[in-house]
Amino acid sequence: MDYRDVEYYDDKVILKEVENFNIKQVFECGQCFRWIRQEGGTYIGVAHERVIEVEENGKDIIIHNTNRDDFNNIWMDYFDLERDYTAIKEKFSGDPLLEKAVDFGYGIRILKQDPFEILISFIISARNSIPVISKTINKISEKWGSAIEYKGKTYYAFPTVEQFSKASLEEINTTGASFRSKYIYDTVEKVKSCNELLNSNKAIEAMTDEEKELLKYDLKMISELNDDQCHEALQNFKGVGAKVADCVMLFSMKKYSAFPVDVWVKRAMSHFYLAPDVSLNKIRIFGREKFGELSGFAQQYFFYYARENNIKV
Repeated sequence: MDYRDVEYYDDKVILKEVENFNIKQVFECGQCFRWIRQEGGTYIGVAHERVIEVEENGKDIIIHNTNRDDFNNIWMDYFDLERDYTAIKEKFSGDPLLEKAVDFGYGIRILKQDPFEILISFIISARNSIPVISKTINKISEKWGSAIEYKGKTYYAFPTVEQFSKASLEEINTTGASFRSKYIYDTVEKVKSCNELLNSNKAIEAMTDEEKELLKYDLKMISELNDDQCHEALQNFKGVGAKVADCVMLFSMKKYSAFPVDVWVKRAMSHFYLAPDVSLNKIRIFGREKFGELSGFAQQYFFYYARENNIKV
């Protein structure tokens, strides 16, 4: 683990002498959209139907508005706190090019987010900027999610499948989701119908062919597949291609061989390793072959390095 001790209080938890955890890098490395930097340098975020505020104080990390139970049951896993990131960095140390990106993004950790929220979020992300993605996700949360109060302000949880299923296609379109609205609507319908079928406890033998087809939208089942099968299964959802599937796998399903390739990763890989005209899919294959089970970590270091340094090819 990357911390020495934990102190528990009624309204906060303090991680003592933490390594490999820089809150700016964690919340601004492209993996999440609901964390907002405050004037004092803390970040307030909404995740798992809760609002917390994260502060860096010297070598300590303070998580405000939480308690022992939530820390152990939610935030320990969410912040990937049982992983030794120093060991990952040591495995990357034989590659001087990657080492440069690792040193720059030394405090990145990969979050374990909710699969349904991340699936919708990265459908929204297609050909979109981070500020616009965040704005659309916040509008969706305000319209259909549950309200949560913190420090006199109202925040909104991302809607559950059941809550979001009350939205019409026209209403989703008003959130700024644009052409992605139809993909979001279809995804919510598929996941809701699948969940209802699973909750009915109907035997597979008694299901119609149409009902059996719905089972491929079971997010829990998809998350339990091996990495390649998971990547393929996620692309059954409309609006989900290779890159979005890799993001969902990496940021919510603990599939660390995923290697999402966007413009920044393409620039970083071209800058460090490849000719600039290589296709996104070839970069993905190259990255996964080179970095194996740790590909997702390498991808995050490259993405953050390339974007923060505005790498051009």
